[in-house]
Amino acid sequence: MKRPPREVFSRTERAPLPPIEIAYQDEELLIVLKPAGLPTTSPDGKNCLVELVQALDPQAPRLHATSRLDAEVTGLVTFARTTFAIEELLAARRAGRYERCYVALAPHAPTPTSGAWTGTIAHDLRDKRLRTIAGTPGAGTDDLRAAATDYATAATLPLAAALHLRPRTGRTHQLRVHCAAAGLPLLGDTAYGGVARITAPNGRVVAARRVMLHCALLVLPSVVKRSRDRIVVRAPIPADMSAVWTALGGDLDALEPPL
Repeated sequence: MKRPPREVFSRTERAPLPPIEIAYQDEELLIVLKPAGLPTTSPDGKNCLVELVQALDPQAPRLHATSRLDAEVTGLVTFARTTFAIEELLAARRAGRYERCYVALAPHAPTPTSGAWTGTIAHDLRDKRLRTIAGTPGAGTDDLRAAATDYATAATLPLAAALHLRPRTGRTHQLRVHCAAAGLPLLGDTAYGGVARITAPNGRVVAARRVMLHCALLVLPSVVKRSRDRIVVRAPIPADMSAVWTALGGDLDALEPPL
């Protein structure tokens, strides 16, 4: 059963939490839109997306986030509502049938303009919160994670490029690290060398106040029993990303990822 999007407001005693919109729901899955500034999880389970979703769907037998977005990253997050759904989505991932496409704003287009990045992800010994590519200065040698990201250039501007990123693996900071390693630290991603302010040719200063990365498209098999359908869910490009792109002269239609 597909339900229309709706907004839910939740507050805790410690801090107000942002609105959460449901993008899709059936008896097995709940897909929501995560806003910027909200972590998917937290050490104490408070002030995070998981807390809001638990309040949003208290009748779910299980609620398990099958993917995680960094606090500054926006877009679609899928929650399995049952143990059966958890197992089915794990199998779909192993079979390559759980597809995600992210829209990213970079300082320029990659060379070549499409392809795959396969750098192994390592801990950054200079800052335990960050990751880097194995074998580069500052990279740890323990807990290395193979990673693969398919990329394509959606549009180019004099001062920026829009990329469509499709991760084949799900490592911490994978897309941000792969972009930075390719010489394309994302706009607003100051932790990985990205710029937060761009001066347009007309002298206007365009501010990217967060990482310009958004999970815009999910394609996954329906895990409702006896169904062979697939689920396609899109998330609108958020206002702050749209504002940066258009201020630099971009066409919003170019950001929409193809199936």
